[in-house]
Amino acid sequence: MTIRTEFPYRTTHEDVRIPLPDGVELYARIWRPVTDEPVPALLEYLPHRLTDGTAPRDWQRHPWYAGHGYASVRVDVRGHGCSGGLPGDAYDDRELADGTAVVEWLAAQEWCTGSVGMFGIGWGGVNALQVAALAPEPLKAVVTVCSTDDRYDNDVHYLGGSVLAVDMHAASAAMLAFASRPPDPLHAGDSWRAQWLERLEAVEPLVHTWLSHQTRDAYWRRACVREDYGAVRAAVLAVGGWYDPHRDTVLRLVEHLPSARVRGLTGPWSQQYPDRGLPPGPAIGFLQETLRWWDHWLKGADNGATDEPLLRAWISDAHRPATVYEELPGRWVGEKAWPSPTVVPVPYVFQGAPVAVASPQHTGLDAGRFSPAGDGADLPPDQREEDAKSACFEFPVAGGEPVEILGRPSVTLRLRLDVPYGQVVARLCDVAPDGSSTLVTRGALNLSARQGRDRAVPWPVGSYEDVTFELGGIGHAFPPGHRIRLAVSSAYWPWIWPRAGSEAGWTLDPVGSAVTLPVRAASPAGEGGIVFEPPEQAPPLGVSSPATLDEPGPERLVVRDVARGTWRLEVDPRHGGTLVHPDGLEYAEDATEVYEIQDGDPLSARTRSQWRIRFHRPEAGWRTQVETRSEISCDEGGFLTSDEVVCREGDEVVFHRTWERRLPRAAG
Repeated sequence: MTIRTEFPYRTTHEDVRIPLPDGVELYARIWRPVTDEPVPALLEYLPHRLTDGTAPRDWQRHPWYAGHGYASVRVDVRGHGCSGGLPGDAYDDRELADGTAVVEWLAAQEWCTGSVGMFGIGWGGVNALQVAALAPEPLKAVVTVCSTDDRYDNDVHYLGGSVLAVDMHAASAAMLAFASRPPDPLHAGDSWRAQWLERLEAVEPLVHTWLSHQTRDAYWRRACVREDYGAVRAAVLAVGGWYDPHRDTVLRLVEHLPSARVRGLTGPWSQQYPDRGLPPGPAIGFLQETLRWWDHWLKGADNGATDEPLLRAWISDAHRPATVYEELPGRWVGEKAWPSPTVVPVPYVFQGAPVAVASPQHTGLDAGRFSPAGDGADLPPDQREEDAKSACFEFPVAGGEPVEILGRPSVTLRLRLDVPYGQVVARLCDVAPDGSSTLVTRGALNLSARQGRDRAVPWPVGSYEDVTFELGGIGHAFPPGHRIRLAVSSAYWPWIWPRAGSEAGWTLDPVGSAVTLPVRAASPAGEGGIVFEPPEQAPPLGVSSPATLDEPGPERLVVRDVARGTWRLEVDPRHGGTLVHPDGLEYAEDATEVYEIQDGDPLSARTRSQWRIRFHRPEAGWRTQVETRSEISCDEGGFLTSDEVVCREGDEVVFHRTWERRLPRAAG
């Protein structure tokens, strides 16, 4: 990583409040080049607190853009950080209307040329896409990283029509804690306490809404760019990583947006900006890459930004299973069109007699983290234990050439169920000669969603049907001497929430079943030439972590109670730790997640998260704390949610509220 200190422009920054049409003001930090000429503006818009939560990351990139001739702006969403107003649902109409108003406000400033770009990762990337779908005239270009165009089936809520136990729960629990944090009096002023208490009265666990919409209904369609790609008029650079769960968005955007104003870039990364150097690498000069995009679309530079292939993608070479890789072996390839004429669907047909599959309920404990972030226990370990709980079909890689895939594999399975409901999970693995099994990609289907995610259709008991679904996109090369393994299971906890009766599993008939791989043709002679500059960033903010003698606990710990037949996964998501900011703020974050299930009993599934967030300004005598607890369990007819928030100023409890809900199980 190069830390750049010399730029074409000197820079300055200031904190401002941006007025909205209804009188609410959003808190913003603006870095600008020192120049008398107007410049384009870049906007990053999300709820995660610019004064502390994202401040270290913001200082890596916003001053860098300003040094290259842009006004780079970070804005907190309404009801979060030091912004006014009350928190609402994720990406609701008000949040997106506010984002549009901010774009128009920036364009109207005397220091702005009138051209605006939006960028972001995760929440910020989704906001960039969704504001682009509203087509405000000043918004000319977008860089969306690890974001989604389909919030129902390609986000943290549902997968193949099944409830994502692991991330629906974790995301709702985290956002309950985050939304309960106080404004910082250093930035919000003396009204911080009244603003905090008013905000707390409006906080609601997001899981109430998410579990109230278990099929792809109007609630989800409203928030899906996938519903109308034609609404997006801005130029889009879509970026993802093969270890990010939203990676298929990149493939869909380059397929459906006009090729003249979209480019896709998918690397080996987790859910991180590609310049940060977090595992797995290699990192790239991402800021330089995005600068070319901005210069072309916001300044009219003829710099070759659109001469790149429509899709640049990393294809990994075979690698041993591990929970973290500093760098993955492989290479960059380019596709001029997507779908690509160089990628051909090749079916691998199953063989054998019908097989009954009733996977143990704890199948899936070696799934790894749903949203990897570069930590040491993020990725799936050796899959041999998971494979032993699944039906496996293998295909040797013969000959002298690897089988190279790029895109989304799919499976067609002929199944018979003796109960009305069930789930199926398919994992594609690379099996080395020594028997080690590396997970390549996977997918899932709630069998009641087999006729569409917008409906729940019970299975005709005792009947065979064919079902087809896609696995996540991937670039991978299976070398000669290895075996391609497709493993199918009827359980996948804690990713997939099981349903009563699903422990019976199903019968799979290999006749009529197959996995279809997107096989890329042998690389033409001379292919290559896709190179990136090395990563660089602006000087860091200077946040420090106090030294401690305490040994960190395990990131992911599996506990088996042999007598009770229960399995428990304990997760430390490694979110924040303790940080001391240059302005004197001490910020500490601790979180734990627990997922438990008993073999033979899908109704025993339960999740629990606890958060504690502490703020302290010693010189000002300001000390606050937020504690939250979130739990989900189930019975045959519904989900049971329990949430609690306790907030303290000093040692005094200033807010305490609990929620208990029962949400009928309609589908997921």
